[in-house]
Amino acid sequence: MNFEEINAVKALLSKPQKIVIVPHKNPDGDAIGSTLGLWHFLKNNGQDATVIVPNDYPRFLKWMPGNEHIINFERKNSEAKEKINQATLIFTLDFNHLGRIGQMQSELENAKATFIMIDHHQEPADYAKITYSDVTMSSTCEMVYTFIEKLGAVQTITSEIANCLYTGIMTDTGSFKFACTTSRTHRVIADLIDKGAENTKIHHQIYDTNTPNRLHLLGCALKNMVILEKYRTVYITLTQEELDAYEYKKGDTEGFVNYGLTLDGIIFAVIFIENKEEGIIKISFRSVGDFSVNEFARKHFQGGGHDNAAGGKSDLSIAETTKFFESLLPNYTDRLWI
Repeated sequence: MNFEEINAVKALLSKPQKIVIVPHKNPDGDAIGSTLGLWHFLKNNGQDATVIVPNDYPRFLKWMPGNEHIINFERKNSEAKEKINQATLIFTLDFNHLGRIGQMQSELENAKATFIMIDHHQEPADYAKITYSDVTMSSTCEMVYTFIEKLGAVQTITSEIANCLYTGIMTDTGSFKFACTTSRTHRVIADLIDKGAENTKIHHQIYDTNTPNRLHLLGCALKNMVILEKYRTVYITLTQEELDAYEYKKGDTEGFVNYGLTLDGIIFAVIFIENKEEGIIKISFRSVGDFSVNEFARKHFQGGGHDNAAGGKSDLSIAETTKFFESLLPNYTDRLWI
């Protein structure tokens, strides 16, 4: 954010606003952490603020302070629409295109509010009056911390805000092991701990509250792993039948794709998950080094994201999708062996 944008935000927040804060569909730790962190900050500064999520999110994120005040657009549709219609200011966090919010898209496109975007993904759209976009940041939570800092209010960060922002930074950096983790990230984390973030408790809530079914599903996923050493690539498949057999709940497959990258010599990992309700195969891509899964997902699978973490989808069957995926790899041999 430049000097003019910071002053514009300060001017907007200097008077009472009706504010709606929105994350992307199927929100993850960074999406929920950043929206709740910003919500606490705005509420503490006397603003009328509401977080509205497009749909439900994993159980292991629902411990965060303020979670009980989140409105689910699917479940409380009328209330959510009323809040959006009344909003004078809308923050969109952890996404940069309105196509990422599912059935909420038309509501936001028709909203009369002023939009502020805070996001770290590539190629942002231009729907917001104020766009704070930085692809070098580890997470949107780190950006919210910086946003508060730029407003000259970092000293007002409470333990509630600190816990929310720590969660998103931790999850989006893979517990600080991904390349997006910088020295600045660690300095932010240190300050959040000083301000009350309970790092050990947060790690436990996110990673150590598994159900037996989730661990059995992980076992199934690992049995399905296909290793393509020639292309330094691994992929995992999960059918709807397999998900149902282990009573799949939203968030149960979070992190499964990363197991492929723990194999020596592998730099490209993918998981294909069948979703019969939506009639698609949901895909997560991960890589290490210079191989851009963002480019790969955008070109072949209607997706995108970051250079080393992206998502996509396929309208084909899971067998057809994996066959198509394998057919693409010979075109990327040189890049996969850099």
